[in-house]
Amino acid sequence: MAKRFRFVFVLLLGCMSCQSANAEPFTAELLVRLDRVGAPAVSPDGSLVAYSVRKTDMDAAKGRYDLWISTTAGGQPQQLTRHESADSDPAWSADGKAVYFLSSRSGSSQVWRIAPDGGEAVQVTDLPIDVGTFRLTPDDSGLVVSLKVYNGCDVLACTVDKTKAVKDSPTSGQAYTRLFMRHWDHWLDGRLSRLFFVPLRIGTASKGEPLILTGSVDANVPSNPWGGVEEYTISPDGETLFFTARLRNSEESWSTNFDIYSAPMNGDGPAVKLTKDNPAWDTQPNLSPDGSKMVWLAMSRPGFEADRFRIMMMDLHSGESRELAPGWDHSPASVSFSADGKALYANAQDLGSRTLWRLDLGSGAMDKVAGGGTINAFDAGSETIVFARDTLQSPNELFVLEPTGERQLTDFSGPQLKGVEMADAEQFSFTGAHGDTVYGYVMKPAGYEEGKQYPVAFLIHGGPQGSFGDHFHYRWNPQTYAGQGFAAVFIDFHGSTGYGQKFTDSISGDWGGAPLLDLQLGLAAAREKFDFLDGERACALGASYGGYMINWIAGNWPDGFNCLVNHDGVFDARMMFYATEELWFPEWENGGPHFLNQEGYEKYNPVNYVQNWKTPMLVIHGELDYRVPVTQGIAAFTALQRRGIAGKFLYYPDENHWVLNPHNSVEWHNTVNSWLHQYLGNGQEREMK
Repeated sequence: MAKRFRFVFVLLLGCMSCQSANAEPFTAELLVRLDRVGAPAVSPDGSLVAYSVRKTDMDAAKGRYDLWISTTAGGQPQQLTRHESADSDPAWSADGKAVYFLSSRSGSSQVWRIAPDGGEAVQVTDLPIDVGTFRLTPDDSGLVVSLKVYNGCDVLACTVDKTKAVKDSPTSGQAYTRLFMRHWDHWLDGRLSRLFFVPLRIGTASKGEPLILTGSVDANVPSNPWGGVEEYTISPDGETLFFTARLRNSEESWSTNFDIYSAPMNGDGPAVKLTKDNPAWDTQPNLSPDGSKMVWLAMSRPGFEADRFRIMMMDLHSGESRELAPGWDHSPASVSFSADGKALYANAQDLGSRTLWRLDLGSGAMDKVAGGGTINAFDAGSETIVFARDTLQSPNELFVLEPTGERQLTDFSGPQLKGVEMADAEQFSFTGAHGDTVYGYVMKPAGYEEGKQYPVAFLIHGGPQGSFGDHFHYRWNPQTYAGQGFAAVFIDFHGSTGYGQKFTDSISGDWGGAPLLDLQLGLAAAREKFDFLDGERACALGASYGGYMINWIAGNWPDGFNCLVNHDGVFDARMMFYATEELWFPEWENGGPHFLNQEGYEKYNPVNYVQNWKTPMLVIHGELDYRVPVTQGIAAFTALQRRGIAGKFLYYPDENHWVLNPHNSVEWHNTVNSWLHQYLGNGQEREMK
């Protein structure tokens, strides 16, 4: 009988021979303490790059942000701010003589300014409401800031007064007449994020009434809860604001119809919708250096949050638009013009990595210019291009793109990881469901020795349109399992991103079909190729869709694992529809609303297979998770208890879909690792059979 799996290529990551024989294993405690380098902001002349560095303050149980400066030519980075409050989001003035940033050092989030060679920071805004995001006008004459204000309030004092009235009210009831009522991890209170113009007065903080720019559009700008400064921009002549918005209406909670609008910077006239012909997601407007063209990212299918983002370009004089590189089967995370306007740069997932690409606007050629790992952010606004990248072996660091290749600019993690063993990882491929090539990774455990076998932590990513590739993750990092003596295996099953849109699309309506088969075939292929994997000792772990898959495995692969870990996973698809806040997600994945297509929700519904459960399961859930409500986790634990199966429920009253508090994160890892040790023989290796 022919074997179904085949191996196409192997990619070796890291170098264990570079590690000391006495190296310490990587731990969760180290993970939460590592410095985190933010996105780069390159000076107009390309000589300097500003960025934030997050350090974990364990005493305060939060991250502390400071600004740093590096010369793009190389050299030792210099710390620019040292205030105990958070300093973040650096942006350069047009003349390169100042760095603007957000800081809470005055007691609220405001815009500040500092010289790139240091000195005292100067407060730029002094508004009665926190500044969420900001952009400088091209001539440095003012700022566009986002502020959360109550609908119907024409002046900021109105919002201040309403906020105080709510706080002082003897009652706490909130009435809603439509969705959204809550989103992600908070209940909506009637305030909207809107953009305002604030003039700059050098030497004094702006205290006057800002000019609202997006008041004619009933929407959060930037969008709630994820939108940032990438969702709006200013024309090079400073006369027009471009922004992304999804209208607040009766369909908002099941709509992905974001549009690009333009509005005059002087506030004289309403906003104009520029993408009215596309009923799907339009976002991230970006203007050419001469202001004649706009590029943006656009999806094609309404209601689908994981559709391929196409790169679109509009001639702002004629209004005509077209898709660029239509045959490029990737979905960029961001896109930006080059400094000369002759090319575009974009980062997009690509076979387990997120790489940087250059699109020549003259020839139409699309070329990969930087690869390996995950390029999270880049700045292509000057002649010097700087990007941020992490890998399975390294947290985020900055790199300069040069004609001959790339050059590392920062190394904040190097000293912190000195003497720490970062485990090897290897990418492999096999024939999965439908005869398609599917990719995965195997990471060796710390202290690996030839001739021994190691228990397996089988990690299942969420999304479901996501990926566990060459990426340094702060919640699901395979190095933490390798440090415990486990080998880690993770598969990018059907539905994963970075392997073409058809592959991503394939999971919709098939949550428990091809993905489960991929996981089964992938684990079998890994065990055949990597003989150090112990076929008799394995635990499966996952969050979100990965948590759903754990529930699905419990009922449909009950003999596959020694134990299971389910974090924030879907247990009952029908109740997920009626309790989640973002209805476009279950409606797309299950073929419409539950009341119109009950079969679509029941086909792969874990609740229908509880009678098959027998594997011990650790269930973890946060109270503030409104994407997958906490009752889903409670239900899974109830099923375990009623079936008489060994289980544990770890509950966080103050966490959302993620675990963000550093102390909670360490506890989470310790609880998970203890569970794996309990059922895998304390993570001990044994002689190969």
